[in-house]
Amino acid sequence: MVGVTDLVAFGETMLRLSPPRGERLETTETFDVQAGGAESNVAVGAARLGADAVWLSKLPDSPLGRRVVSELRSHGVRTGVAWADPAASRVGTYYLEHGGEPRGTNVVYDRADAAITTVEPEELPTGALEAASRFHTTGITPALSERAAATTAALLRAAGDAGATRSFDLNYRAKLWDPETARAAYEDLFDHVDTLFVPRRDARRVLDREGDAVTIANGLAADFGFETVVVTRGAEGAVALRDGAVHEQGVFDADTFDAIGTGDAFVAGYLAKRIAGGGVADALEWAAAAAALKRTIGGDMAVISPDEVTDVVDGATGIDR
Repeated sequence: MVGVTDLVAFGETMLRLSPPRGERLETTETFDVQAGGAESNVAVGAARLGADAVWLSKLPDSPLGRRVVSELRSHGVRTGVAWADPAASRVGTYYLEHGGEPRGTNVVYDRADAAITTVEPEELPTGALEAASRFHTTGITPALSERAAATTAALLRAAGDAGATRSFDLNYRAKLWDPETARAAYEDLFDHVDTLFVPRRDARRVLDREGDAVTIANGLAADFGFETVVVTRGAEGAVALRDGAVHEQGVFDADTFDAIGTGDAFVAGYLAKRIAGGGVADALEWAAAAAALKRTIGGDMAVISPDEVTDVVDGATGIDR
């Protein structure tokens, strides 16, 4: 891993097991298996949109650990993995049961004792981080264990020392920790974050912020010195604040086949466009287009192309002949 790297991401990637649509976890006889993790989803999306991306993590040296790595590499992501003893650790998994209304979609995690919970900064191959232009992680990783939290902080500091622009997606997960604990952990990291991505609902519930998205962005930037704050608003689109300028972006219409990973695709689109030299407004547009495309694709990852994103932005949709 020598030379300049566009993007380094750090976090856990699990195996996702899903029964066929309409079937229940307790009765299904088959599962679809795919890799999925917030940070690796971003790395895959950015790589498919032209960025040179590296994913750092810890996995057991087992067939399932190697399955994760091979899937990420198939999408152009370079991997830097600390390999653990498979007798003492495991790959985290989650089960996704798709259901229509009124049942909805349910996620069941099985990630206790995953290798990532024992990760230490010194065991990761961080050569790419020393020459990275951007570093990305999320609020999921520090929720996994004290060691994962300490390593997240250490990598954010190291990335800053190396001159990388550091982005952090809040990505609050209520099944991992409560809002008060999460807020304290997040705010400890904010001094080492340059670009913050945060859903408006989580800014209100977890960070105790009031007001509309612009007010929230201004308040966070003022309190923590972020260079850029991107607040997503669901069906209302997103707002980005940078250098005092506010940029707004609506959503692109999409049929939803699988909504999991939509937020990660948004971040991937934004980062890929910024890496390519685009401004904040253009990056927001690419983010919204990437998110719309992801909703049409099964699995966690945005298996998309730059041409497809451009077509969405330009409104060139229809039958591909």
